[in-house]
Amino acid sequence: MAKKRRKLNKDFERKIYSSKKNVELVLAKIYDIDDEDIQKEYMSAFNGVVYLYDELKEDYEQKGFTENSQELLSNYKNAFNHFESEFEI
Repeated sequence: MAKKRRKLNKDFERKIYSSKKNVELVLAKIYDIDDEDIQKEYMSAFNGVVYLYDELKEDYEQKGFTENSQELLSNYKNAFNHFESEFEI
């Protein structure tokens, strides 16, 4: 049985790339925090955002652009915005 080709979407790929850069930037800022307790607090709060980004990226790499893709992106963006509103970076 032939494997079904995944549907690609260039605009969505740009959004994933932009999300990756945002995650990397925040992680770099968290790693720059000198106080270990504060760094751990920020990292534990940001882990949920990283998990949602990984889920988004993995879903796109495995399945391509599907009806679920926009929901995953929305979940990631909401979590990222919530983190930014709760923590000063």
